Amino acid sequence: MAGFQEDVRVDKRGPTGGGEHLADTSESHNRGTVARVVRDYPLVIASVLVLAVVLGLLLAGQNGLAQWIGSIWAGAVALWVAWGMVRDLMAGHWGIDILAVTAVTATVAVGEYVAALVVVLMLTGGEALEDYAAGRARRELNALLDRTPRTARRVLDDGSVEEVPAEDVQPGELLLLRPSEVLPVDGHLEDDEAELDESSITGESLPVTRQRGENLLSGSVNGTRAILVRATSSAADSQYARIVEMVRAASESRAPVVRLADRYAVPFTVLALTIAGAAWWYWSDPVVFAEVLVVATPCPLLIAAPVAFLGGMGRAARTGVVVKDAGTLERLADVRTVAYDKTGTMTYGRPELVAVHPAPGSQWDTTAGELELLQLTASAEQYSSHVVAASVQDAARQRGLELLPAEDAQEEATNGVTATVDGRAVVVGKRLFAAEHAGHVPEAHLEPGQLAVYVSIDREFAGVVIMADQLREDARDTVVALGDLGVTDQLVLSGDAQTTVDHIATAAGLDQAWGELLPQDKVRLIRELPHRSVIMVGDGVNDAPALAVADIGIAMGGRGSTAASESADIVILTEQLGRVASAVRVGQRTMHVALQSIWIGIALSVGLMLVAATGSIPAVVGALSQEVVDLVVILNALRAIRPGRAERAALASALPSRPGEERDDR
Repeated sequence: MAGFQEDVRVDKRGPTGGGEHLADTSESHNRGTVARVVRDYPLVIASVLVLAVVLGLLLAGQNGLAQWIGSIWAGAVALWVAWGMVRDLMAGHWGIDILAVTAVTATVAVGEYVAALVVVLMLTGGEALEDYAAGRARRELNALLDRTPRTARRVLDDGSVEEVPAEDVQPGELLLLRPSEVLPVDGHLEDDEAELDESSITGESLPVTRQRGENLLSGSVNGTRAILVRATSSAADSQYARIVEMVRAASESRAPVVRLADRYAVPFTVLALTIAGAAWWYWSDPVVFAEVLVVATPCPLLIAAPVAFLGGMGRAARTGVVVKDAGTLERLADVRTVAYDKTGTMTYGRPELVAVHPAPGSQWDTTAGELELLQLTASAEQYSSHVVAASVQDAARQRGLELLPAEDAQEEATNGVTATVDGRAVVVGKRLFAAEHAGHVPEAHLEPGQLAVYVSIDREFAGVVIMADQLREDARDTVVALGDLGVTDQLVLSGDAQTTVDHIATAAGLDQAWGELLPQDKVRLIRELPHRSVIMVGDGVNDAPALAVADIGIAMGGRGSTAASESADIVILTEQLGRVASAVRVGQRTMHVALQSIWIGIALSVGLMLVAATGSIPAVVGALSQEVVDLVVILNALRAIRPGRAERAALASALPSRPGEERDDR
């Protein structure tokens, strides 16, 4: 880090970031909060003031004036709500506010103007109450938005550092990231090693160690030492920006189950008016009619589902699963079929070392010679851009082997690489390419899904390095967990050879697999699957059409393509396939809580209506009791933020193997 001096020049064009902005004083913060409430909820403020004035006049003995003021304000608000209801009806939407309008009108007509004001306050305050509950449920989603990096430290050619807005960073620029700072753009690590907290991106609770040249995700938090990062994207195109945009879209969505609550409007309204009319007829007293309607206002019905679904989305985001819209959670509750892509989904999507087979009878045909053969192969592969070359190098490093420098390294596209390593002429690549330099090279025996890297050293065949794309560690557990959650059909759809696809499907415990598919073939098969709803899980560009056509598309976004992430309804930000089962659990739990909250609201309202029909609940008390019902329903809906008892037991027994999974239990 001694190659530059940290002469920070702050660019005044952008907002200060990195946690260095001045904190608002408590007084200015409070003033801002009050001003925001007055601006956003003027009817709430006006209703509170009118109610206070009316109560003051009553205490002063000015009953007549109090009644005039209370009745006029209640009537004006009723007219305003009625006009909105008429506009909804003209747009083809039945409005449940007719009960509230009728209740206000009836209470004013019979002289219960204080009760009318309480109902008005409940109506006008309902939006503020829902906003508060939604904000509580959305807290985990907002955590991503609040952490959006605003500035970056750009290293100039002379070694000095200037602070610039994050949106000004361009690919290829060198950035300085101080300890505990958030990386504003995607990049490559320029230092030998760094420790970062990626929990906000991947959901993993433990810090991860990255090596020189590895990709770093924007939104990661640096560890205890400053590092240099080479930007590979702009802020707008970074991983974190895409996540934030998905979260913003998710928080503004409206689930179909909320419209289901709207459809309760007709029977609920008819029932309420029937009970109120019967009570009026039985007692011959219009006051009882008003008392019944006061407790029939449908605010719990309207608030329950949105709060539950926002809570479910927030909880999913906390575990590294971004649900793009709330309606997806409803469809998750009814999943019956899951289709998986193979490469990068059921498997890790990158070749891993299976074995090193030295040429029989050669100098490498010993345990020590086997390691030296791998070391020479990996050292030559440093000069290849092929994905297999990177995997061979990783395998050597994992076994503690030092990669040696090479001379005269040359890569022949699609064939292999030649290099002089430690004085030896090393050739690595396809069989025919190795044979050009070593004469006869026997063909290796491969299992389905394996590939061979042939090696010749000093113009003699030295051996074969066997690589394979391995089944994900949690793939089989995921299949079992989804079966326990009610998924009846699970299958693999892949463009790979049928034998390879069959091998992976069998290893995962699946008996349905289709290989050698083009993207349009996947789309056709997804549409033809009989048991709906259908999840498609994929990660590549070729999976994007299938993700879009499925009832629920889930993209493995940890290393997946942008096209797949944009086409999907859900993006899993980790390398854990088990998050698919976690998403289904969240959907089932959220749907259960949402419907339960709706029915709790209906049951409590009907119970209060029946009691009020006996004439034993004064209108003012009835109006206040409805506020208690609102609170009960909201608190129940917020339970969607937490897993239920049965869900915790399933998590503990089905997917206990990874530390990151423990986050689902908390």
